Amino acid sequence: MTTTAILAAPPPDPGQPSGLLVDFLLHPEAFSPSALFHATLDWLWSAAPLLLPCLLVAGSAGTVARRRLLDHRHRQWSTGARMVEILAPPTVAPNGGRVLWAQLAGLLRPWWRRLISGQPHLAFEYSWTHTGLRIRLWVPGTVPLDLVRRAVEAAWPGAHTRVTDPEPLLPTGHEVSAGRMRLAKPDVLPLRTDHTTDPLRPLLQAATGMGEEETACVQIFARPATGLALRRARRQARTLKAGQAPGRLPALVALLFHRSQPSTTGKLDPEHSAAVRQMAVKQAGAQWQCTITYAASCSPKPDAAPDLVRGRAHALASAFGLFADRNYLVRTRLRQPEPHLSDRRHPAVRRPALLSVPELAALAHLPVDPDAPGLRRAGARSVLPPPSIPEATPGSGVKPLGQSDTGARRGVGLSVPDARHHLHVMGATGSGKSTLIANLVLDDVRNHRGVIVIDPKGDLVTDLLDRLPDDCADRLVLIDPDDPHTPPCLNVLDGADIDVVVDNLTGIFRRIFSAFWGPRTDDVMRAACLTLLKHRERTRQTVTLADVPRLLGESSYRLRIVPALKDPVLRGFWDWYESMSEPSRAAVIGPVMNKLRAFLLRDFARRAIAAGPSTFDLGQVLDGGILLARLPKGALGEETARLLGSFIVAGTWQAAAARARTPEHSRIDATLSIDEAHNFLTLPYPLEDMLAEARGYRLSMLLAHQHLAQLPRDLREGISANARNKIFFNASPEDSNALERHTLPTLAAHDLAHLGPYQAAAHLLSGGAEASAFTLTTRPLPPAVPGRARDLRAAAAGRTGPRPATR
Repeated sequence: MTTTAILAAPPPDPGQPSGLLVDFLLHPEAFSPSALFHATLDWLWSAAPLLLPCLLVAGSAGTVARRRLLDHRHRQWSTGARMVEILAPPTVAPNGGRVLWAQLAGLLRPWWRRLISGQPHLAFEYSWTHTGLRIRLWVPGTVPLDLVRRAVEAAWPGAHTRVTDPEPLLPTGHEVSAGRMRLAKPDVLPLRTDHTTDPLRPLLQAATGMGEEETACVQIFARPATGLALRRARRQARTLKAGQAPGRLPALVALLFHRSQPSTTGKLDPEHSAAVRQMAVKQAGAQWQCTITYAASCSPKPDAAPDLVRGRAHALASAFGLFADRNYLVRTRLRQPEPHLSDRRHPAVRRPALLSVPELAALAHLPVDPDAPGLRRAGARSVLPPPSIPEATPGSGVKPLGQSDTGARRGVGLSVPDARHHLHVMGATGSGKSTLIANLVLDDVRNHRGVIVIDPKGDLVTDLLDRLPDDCADRLVLIDPDDPHTPPCLNVLDGADIDVVVDNLTGIFRRIFSAFWGPRTDDVMRAACLTLLKHRERTRQTVTLADVPRLLGESSYRLRIVPALKDPVLRGFWDWYESMSEPSRAAVIGPVMNKLRAFLLRDFARRAIAAGPSTFDLGQVLDGGILLARLPKGALGEETARLLGSFIVAGTWQAAAARARTPEHSRIDATLSIDEAHNFLTLPYPLEDMLAEARGYRLSMLLAHQHLAQLPRDLREGISANARNKIFFNASPEDSNALERHTLPTLAAHDLAHLGPYQAAAHLLSGGAEASAFTLTTRPLPPAVPGRARDLRAAAAGRTGPRPATR
């Protein structure tokens, strides 16, 4: 049967045009749907031999060309691609995700460039193992890496970024269950973004409690939406705004049978009006085309591996139900997740989900909860140093402290005039405190400033001896109980001002042995030292601390010294002393004798303090020399180490005070570095007065210790107020609450308590004025020079020279 026979119409006029379309337009009442169907079949049958091969060839060529183009672009993007791992700050900004994706929307390329090389995408990834959660951002090689890192650090202040090479998301050979989330309704309908709590909570909970052989991941591919996607979305919005559009098949049937089109409904529905407003809000800002993939894997060894993997994947997919609103996410199974997941290849989906910045930020952001399970955190936030903080360069007169841990990683230093206001360093063992002190000492040595180091542990001096320049041997004085050479001698009774020497000596003993040192003991010690010093002035004979027990315990020695005294007060003391019985005298001098004997019975202490006249001059050390005092408590005992270190501090202070006779411009800068400073600041002077005067003598003090509980109240207040340059390594929560007053508002107590290894918070002076607090990382020490310590020890021992034997 032909087409014209089926149409019940008058015979065609030979002079008129004919055809199926003409007959349909002239006589629509006689049209039959079967006529159209048979006419279409006839046309396809006649054109099939030519049309079918053309369609097959064109489709195959287009598919191959498109696949090759996508492969070429992916190779371009994968070359040089890096992973930016995001370490969350202690406190996560709730709107940080919106800030990040709003900034990165500027990655959209112009249309002509997209035609040539395409639009690269980013991959925001959550990956879980038994060790915890890692949040990373895959950045193609064609996208500036620093741009992404700065955007992350700007979105979440205090966050750290760590750049690594891309690695597979899922281990090979595991049982894998994966899926993809897509929007169930038109893209213009929004997801839920106004969550009262962190929407990642269900997702994080779904991936907790993982075994060693389990992994899970959620990967969000995102690229800025192009103009074509935006125009499509606007058409959808107009259609939905006009009302519920009829389906295509009912509309076509109505057209063929000349029926009225189905009417639209819902224009006056309040729900429809609310949906229109939400669509307008969604389309107001930047848009992203996104594809969401999730996967879970497990080692195939356990028998229950398939069920375990499917359950984990189902939990991950169910966590996205929290975003349901006008639109929602539904899952589709992904049978072959590899290699697309690990290669970060953008999936070839027909139409990626179109999401606004708030929607994407709700899906891809850092967990806000402070107790987010397994999240890797950055600890203290990093703060740039103020521009006024100088950078240490050779010959610039700036002491090196380290480098900034954010931004351009520039060097950070402390100028020599500002260092005269003293430096307070606090940090636990292993935090980087000794490295900082060693770098400062090496810089002073290279610039021929005076250096005195008191090290009660021993490692600091050992590291310095391995790294000091070889031209400093003629300036070095080394006090070390483990040195086989004869130690240098520092006679604590040397000094021009007798009263100052006696005050320092008795004050040191009184503060170190405060629990066992009373007024009578102090009187006995003071009288004995004054008597010996008066005898030295008269006879020009050397007296040492070892003569004090002889004076108190040997009558024959007293008969040689006391009768020649002319001071009536001292003669009165010795008259009283001689009038006592032997038991009473032993009770009076017992506290002094047992302290001195415990100290002098140690051979090294006796040789270093009481072997005769001093073999080096602390005044010369301050004028460009080097004194390294290694006083390990394990080798000397705690009290002996404290006494030796305190004697060195007292001698340094006397030598610094003697600079008053030298013009200020002629005084060479010197530094007294004291580790475990609370053990050696035992002089009878208030610390604040001592620090203030030392600045005028151009003696800067570096006071280091571990925690605030080690400092008595007077030392703690004196250091806090007068050591104006402060560097704090990781502190305890108790100490950080007390120290934050020096670092606010840039660094709070939480930051001070979460500083990383070799990271420190600094509050320094710049040009005499206080600068805002910032963070830095210390520089590692230069490599040790083999044999340097041995040569320096021998050279230092040769400079001390022979001395009279110890009495």
